[in-house]
Amino acid sequence: MGELKMMRNLTKALFQSSLAVPFLAGFFFVLFTYFTVSHQFAYSETPSTHAIQTNPLKDATPAKQGNERRTEDLKDKAETEKVQNHRDPSPKPKIEKNDTSNPNHFGGNFENFKQSPTNIPICNIQNPLSDTCDTQKGDIRTRGTSSSILIVPKFSTGGNVPQEWRIRPYSRKHMTSIKEVTVKQLNSPQEAPLCTVNYKHTALVFALGGLIGNYWHDFTDVLVPLFIASRQFDRKVQLLITNIQPWWLGKYEKIIRALSRYEVIDFDKDNQVRCFSRVLVGLQMHKEFSIDPSRAPNGYSMVDFTKFLRSTFNLQRDHPIKLSENPDVKPRLMIIDRTNYRKFNNTPEIARLAERLGFETIIADPKFNLGLDEFAKTVNSFDVLLGAHGAGLTNCVFLPTNAVVIQVVPYGNLEHMAKVDFGDPIVDMKLNYLEYSISAEESTLMEMFGKDHPVIKDPVSIHQSGWDKVAEFYLGKQDMRVNVDRFAPTLLKARELLK
Repeated sequence: MGELKMMRNLTKALFQSSLAVPFLAGFFFVLFTYFTVSHQFAYSETPSTHAIQTNPLKDATPAKQGNERRTEDLKDKAETEKVQNHRDPSPKPKIEKNDTSNPNHFGGNFENFKQSPTNIPICNIQNPLSDTCDTQKGDIRTRGTSSSILIVPKFSTGGNVPQEWRIRPYSRKHMTSIKEVTVKQLNSPQEAPLCTVNYKHTALVFALGGLIGNYWHDFTDVLVPLFIASRQFDRKVQLLITNIQPWWLGKYEKIIRALSRYEVIDFDKDNQVRCFSRVLVGLQMHKEFSIDPSRAPNGYSMVDFTKFLRSTFNLQRDHPIKLSENPDVKPRLMIIDRTNYRKFNNTPEIARLAERLGFETIIADPKFNLGLDEFAKTVNSFDVLLGAHGAGLTNCVFLPTNAVVIQVVPYGNLEHMAKVDFGDPIVDMKLNYLEYSISAEESTLMEMFGKDHPVIKDPVSIHQSGWDKVAEFYLGKQDMRVNVDRFAPTLLKARELLK
């Protein structure tokens, strides 16, 4: 108590003397200096501790210092914003050959990695037709024998929970015969298997099988979606195919090679760890046998697809004959002659009608084993393509722009299906589309069942009973005998469109 009293008296004396102001100024200066130094010491310790906790690749990736580190941070932020806003363009590969990765370089090459995959959308499973994934930029590793695509983070994900998707990389997501592929984010770089092959270009993983073997499905399910996915890379894309079908690749080899300059990899048998900066998984179908330019990279359309085919097969004609400029020349008409169900029972009579109306007419029967190059050139030489609803009409992709396609729709309320499968796509190709619907009297179903049977009298009830019945009766048991008098105006309209 005595010491406290003495301190109060001393303080009172100092304030009353002339030394009060200098003493207090010095006291507060010492106090301020002490706290400043302490704070700087504490701040200098924080970044070092933080780096040790969150950068496990510190030894593999040299730390940036000063302005260099600041510049890198700004670049990272800019790349992050571009990815999140979906404005990041596809990477442009600068080399064509594949490089063997350095096995001593754990974690692969991160020089192009600007954004943690955990912060961007990877797989879209909301599309009603197709499931697809796009890893965007990063360190992506494929292991075919385990059907997996691994997304390697630059740093440990910490508290973030990595995601995993299992998708069928076929354009129709509900094809249960297609094997699933796993797309998985890893927790940290340490989990990643070592690269055995390193690439600078993008990879595309997709499946064959499903409905291929049907000519229309070959294009609708695979070739058109494959064009959508791969054309943007100007052939610098590696195709990894699961459920590979060598015969199919042989049939469409010219198209495959026009989309990728690299040899196809059988994904199911691939025991390599292939490292890419970006991997696309699955093929996206926009709609049947067509492309929605608003959803396609670079705004690709079916017109672009048909131009691509004309270039690939070296087809000479971009436009059909113009009768207004060549009134004495006969336009060429190809009749696709089916040999099984939905065939014309009076094809020669239809051909004679066309000849009378001023066409040069050829009857074609494109066999399954016919060379695609040869038949593509044949179709391209015609101005009008005529056929019953079926796979043969798929050859319209080889016609010159503004040519005419006539689809003969079998009896049984099939007009909507005919429009979706061929009518709308043909218009999207900038071809002229005409439709002729068979009457009950022109269908062999009339002879088979009689006019009072529900198949003839009430097609709506057949549709309501399920697709199996529709396919059985209207697609599988029906042939047609076209009434040439009733059909003549359709052929005359085709001539008009060529003017």
